[in-house]
Amino acid sequence: MLRLALATLRARKGPFTATFVALLLGAAVISACGVLLESGLRSAPLPERYENAPLIVAGRQHAEVDVRSADGSTYRSSQPLPERLVLPAGLADDLAAVDGVASVVPDRGATVRLLADGRAVTGHNGASPQLHNWDSRTLGGFRLVTGHQPRGAHEVVLDTDLAARSGLWTGSSVRLMATAAPVTFEVAGLVALDGGRTPRQSVLFAADAVLDRMTPDAARGVHAFGVRTTPGTAPSAVASDIEHALERERSVTVYTGGDRGRAEFTDIAVGAAHVVELATGIGGNVLLVAVFVLCATTSLAVRHRRRELALLRAIGTTPRQLHKMIAAESAVAGLVAGVLGCPLGVGAVQWLSAQFAGRGVVPPDFRPVIGPLPFLAAVATTVLTAVVAAFVAGRRAARVRPGEALGEAASDPSRLGRGRVVTGGLLLALAAAVCGLGLGYRADFLTLVGLANSLVLMLAVAAAVLGPWLTRTAVGLLAPLLRRTGVTGWLAAANMRSAAVRTAGAVTPLVLAVSFAATVAFTQTTQLRQSADEVRSGTVADHVLTAPSGVSPQLARRAAELPGVAAATGVVRSKVVGVGSLLGEEEAVSLNAQGVQPKALADTLDLDERDGDLSALTRDTVALSTTAALWLGLDVGDRAHLYLGDGTAFDGKVIAVYGRGFGFADLTFDHDLLLSHTTDAVDQSVLVRSAPGSVGTERQLSTLARDYPGTALSGALAADAQVEEQRATAWVNYLVVGLIIAYTAITIVNTLAMNTAARKREFALLRMVGTDRSQVLAMMRLESLTVVTVGTVVGAVLALPPLMLVATALTGTPVPSAPVLGWLAILGSTAVLAVAGAMLPARLMLRTRPVDAIGTKE
Repeated sequence: MLRLALATLRARKGPFTATFVALLLGAAVISACGVLLESGLRSAPLPERYENAPLIVAGRQHAEVDVRSADGSTYRSSQPLPERLVLPAGLADDLAAVDGVASVVPDRGATVRLLADGRAVTGHNGASPQLHNWDSRTLGGFRLVTGHQPRGAHEVVLDTDLAARSGLWTGSSVRLMATAAPVTFEVAGLVALDGGRTPRQSVLFAADAVLDRMTPDAARGVHAFGVRTTPGTAPSAVASDIEHALERERSVTVYTGGDRGRAEFTDIAVGAAHVVELATGIGGNVLLVAVFVLCATTSLAVRHRRRELALLRAIGTTPRQLHKMIAAESAVAGLVAGVLGCPLGVGAVQWLSAQFAGRGVVPPDFRPVIGPLPFLAAVATTVLTAVVAAFVAGRRAARVRPGEALGEAASDPSRLGRGRVVTGGLLLALAAAVCGLGLGYRADFLTLVGLANSLVLMLAVAAAVLGPWLTRTAVGLLAPLLRRTGVTGWLAAANMRSAAVRTAGAVTPLVLAVSFAATVAFTQTTQLRQSADEVRSGTVADHVLTAPSGVSPQLARRAAELPGVAAATGVVRSKVVGVGSLLGEEEAVSLNAQGVQPKALADTLDLDERDGDLSALTRDTVALSTTAALWLGLDVGDRAHLYLGDGTAFDGKVIAVYGRGFGFADLTFDHDLLLSHTTDAVDQSVLVRSAPGSVGTERQLSTLARDYPGTALSGALAADAQVEEQRATAWVNYLVVGLIIAYTAITIVNTLAMNTAARKREFALLRMVGTDRSQVLAMMRLESLTVVTVGTVVGAVLALPPLMLVATALTGTPVPSAPVLGWLAILGSTAVLAVAGAMLPARLMLRTRPVDAIGTKE
């Protein structure tokens, strides 16, 4: 059977090429997503400052919560934490008391901005430098190469790479700014990593007195403890004893081996989680589309071979043998395409990694992990998908009785089978129920988005199942218009109605491309428009102070003291972890959080209070957006059990629910509370409201901003940090749209090209009875335009119900934001592909003389 399959592949290079290209690109995307997934799960940079310490004790970089599944069982789920937990200095005594511990070295740190020639100098990956205590240098591979160790509160030591970037050397003066105005220090010496390596994160060392000077009281503490073991003691045994001694400290853990890099570089945990989420999201969408594409392409290829398969049935071939032959063909194509597609996937990963890093989704120096598992999974998935598609496509051909085989091959069925009618009807009824449920009941944004994704899938499958009926109906409506164009229009209408199955095969991929692409793209445009509107309408402050690396909290206090200022508040940003419910199942969720000064909140922000009292905000309370309240299942007066960005448990009363969560944040806390649980301890911006009738406020603020280099003054909050994050997410979803269109383009071109190629003898017969070449081409143009019209209109209509759900969740009205240019891009790209897929093969076939083409084999 394998030999027969290979022979048929050689004889039918056209259909094989079409299926092979679809499998090849599918394997490339799946392998790329697999590499990204493995990179997110396994990425761990080598430690630098901690490489000489066998054990590192630091805060956990993820929060673990108990969640309940739909079946009632309970399990632990985790979410990454973006902030570093500050440990008490007294913990060193507990660690030193553990058997096998030789010494404990505390590592203190602070994020600083190094100012040189009026500009902020960053490391080679664009991150701000980190200031650490000199004693912690012994934990890593930094050695003093020139100068001396820092003494007192006025000296620092720089790494050689940072010094070169800054134009500094031993004896130079350097200005550093952390959470207050810049302070001038003397460069006492330079350090370098062993082997001349460039550090991933630029570093400075100083005495503890400098750390005390540069760090606010709330952030003072220890980032980590480096633990050295006594000679002959296994670090793993000591690590187990330390974990036992610290079992009451659930937020503290021990890092060993390669995990020490995760303890040193906290941005890795968040970036890795983003990569995993993106890989699963993109891979899931593409795999779903791949199943549609391959089923459509394989079904078309099998249908074009119906005379061959009918003849095999007539001469005694069993249904099982036909299935085995078609499966063998698909398996061979899937195996070859899977192997050749994996190298393309590696190239795609390199491009995607650069794009993700450029948009802040992952750290700038993120490097993918290349292992064999993603490629094995991609090949296996490609082969399995190809075989499943072949099985589905070959069922009807294999069920034909030998006596009816050749008659069955003569024409398409005149009406849909009962199974397709029942299946399509059930899908439409289920889609209507889902849409009604989403529009009629109060639900949060993510629940409605989940319903929208399910809805577009059901509608697309229903359109594919009912494709022939849908095509006949649409062509029947358009037939009067086609006939008005003359004989070519009459021929086009007659062809499409008589070959409804063939026409439906061309319409279905267009419906798939338009409906999926429009749903994904316009979900993002609707959310971005709503977020921008909320920022614009919710910003009451008339002046905003911002800086690329954050604004000193001291600036808001000084601004509030100016005579022309009525109110000023810093806005600090972070993440909070809680337990949310999505479509009836609990899961750990990460939510955006902001901290503002309660006294200045009403004068600087209008969060659209819906219930409760925002003025009651304190360190022990929290306000929720309507989306967060629905997601977390909380209301005013309830207790919110959350984890702050550094893993600290928060148990506070919900005092208000507000409406503008998409523009600002899901949760709002007291400013000083949230600030004390962030790593950098700086504000994202400062909002200032001028006093009525004040004059010269802008000038006073400009003068004040000059005391904090890099701080800029503007008249409005043009884009909030949350909106910028949404734009990065939107770009990823636009990438998914591009992949969907690109992948379904294969089906569109393949389907129309194969349909057109199969009509070679039909075209020859038309020309032999008097139809000239131009009339055949005119007929094909009208058929192509009809297919494009039906496919794009039906796809657009199917996208509307899911988009109505999304718009309802975002704006309260079922009217999405669907820009005209966006529609033109989606509809235009699919239309061009469809017309090209039909017309180019037609022109090529019409070059053959009719007398030669009429005798061509099928």
